[in-house]
Amino acid sequence: MQHLLNLLAAIALLVWGTYIVRTGVLRLFGDTLRQVISHSVGNRVRAMLAGIAVTSVVQSSTATCLIVASFVGRGLILTSAALAVMLGADVGTSLMVVVFSFDLSWLSPMLIFAGVVLFVSQEKKTAGRIGRVIIGVGLITLALQLIGAASKPLIESVTVRQLLAALPSDILLDIVVGALLTVVSYSSLAIVLLIAALAGGGIVPATVALGLVLGANVGSGILAVLSTSQADVATRRLPIGNLIFKLSGCLLAIPLLPVAHVWLQTYLGSVPEQVVAFHLAFNLGMAVLFISVTTPLANVLERWFKTPPPSPSSSRPRHLDPVALSTPTLAISCAAREALHQADVVETMLRGVLDVIKSNDTQLAQELRALDDTVDELYTAIKFYLTQISREALSEREGRRWTDIVSFTINMEQIGDIVERVIQDVEDKKIRAGRSFSDAGMAEICHLHERLLSNLRLGMSVFLDGHVHDARKLLEEKARFRDLERDYAASHLARLRDNTAQSVETSSLHLDLISELKRVNSLICSIAYPILDQAGALSATRLRHGRLAELGSDRRYP
Repeated sequence: MQHLLNLLAAIALLVWGTYIVRTGVLRLFGDTLRQVISHSVGNRVRAMLAGIAVTSVVQSSTATCLIVASFVGRGLILTSAALAVMLGADVGTSLMVVVFSFDLSWLSPMLIFAGVVLFVSQEKKTAGRIGRVIIGVGLITLALQLIGAASKPLIESVTVRQLLAALPSDILLDIVVGALLTVVSYSSLAIVLLIAALAGGGIVPATVALGLVLGANVGSGILAVLSTSQADVATRRLPIGNLIFKLSGCLLAIPLLPVAHVWLQTYLGSVPEQVVAFHLAFNLGMAVLFISVTTPLANVLERWFKTPPPSPSSSRPRHLDPVALSTPTLAISCAAREALHQADVVETMLRGVLDVIKSNDTQLAQELRALDDTVDELYTAIKFYLTQISREALSEREGRRWTDIVSFTINMEQIGDIVERVIQDVEDKKIRAGRSFSDAGMAEICHLHERLLSNLRLGMSVFLDGHVHDARKLLEEKARFRDLERDYAASHLARLRDNTAQSVETSSLHLDLISELKRVNSLICSIAYPILDQAGALSATRLRHGRLAELGSDRRYP
């Protein structure tokens, strides 16, 4: 029993080591890897080579599939090019199996020691994150040693030998078992290494090991399909196409297994070498055979999984890709795009306020007030999405961006509430009461409204690009708007002293309206504070004009 527990613990350590390496690399180089993929899809061969390179670093074809599938879902990569990337990704996984199949026992202690030192001493910095990856590589090599050591007592057990002899020799059963192990462990790399280790120890016969390898390949395809099951239609095309390639490869390989087994025994001495070589040969064969049919399969997938036309009035989030959550940099980008979508809805509400005031259109007023529910739903969705991004996985710059997105969406939600309240007041105090503003009062409201829309657009630009020059302009608008509100309030009081009838009737609404517009403007202008604060352009209570003069107008801060 103790020997079995030791073996299970070693297997768990192997799976955990591959997880640490995969997540660590994605956190460190996720954005760079995405750029490598996006710039290498001009033709199928380059796309396949990009898949090999990226997966060799990430050590997970499933992770590569999720990254590329999100690109397909957003229309950044053609499905045919993405399929070529995945053929290369499977080869990349096979190459990493070859690397880890060598005797790296001498390297394991050094990797774990160096990784722990880096991680503990520089935990919050890039060096600490690199240390985490190094620890993962060390754990993989250590786990392979432990699996070999734990296997020896089991091999010598009479009971284990009798159980293995009683197992049916069924290739389909072997494939199913291999696929299930891969899905459970979330790593075909770990399972193939495990199969090689167990086959080398004599626990698994060589013929069964080959079937398990085929199953591990199918399992990695199933994993990607399951991971994208809740994604949009376009995103699901690639995982399904990748699974079709893997299943087709298995069907072609099954009749050739006896011949392959003989060849492997002839040219390779040890069983682990045979398992690793078969895995590499299988994926290389799939890449050569299927690289020419990526376009026809892509056309079929696009016919099967047609993207429904987007509804412009839809309140559903458009950019919160759940697949991107495994890559924090990409997830932050998705959240920022959705925040701009929320701001677009707020702009629609704000723009419509003036039309309601001018035309007394109660139907439009009702539609605009209903949009506040959309703003609230988007705020809730963005907030929940951001909470699923591990803060520990974010760099310092990404952490600041995370905070800025939260602050921006809160401001947009509050603006939506204010606009809804303003529209309700206009309905109650102007439209139903049959009142109207004086010409001078209406001109003032129009001017404030125009400035407010301009500031909102500028605020969205500051949020998106982070230009210090634009942030300074936005904050300066806060003072100008405050002065305008004060002047227009004084003008209104002067009209009251002159007993202007329309001004007297709408006095409460007029003053409330310009005050609420000022509040909206303050929320918009607060977008500038994080940018200016990071640039060192703020003192405790005001802009430091001298410091701003030193900053280039085109300087950007993330």
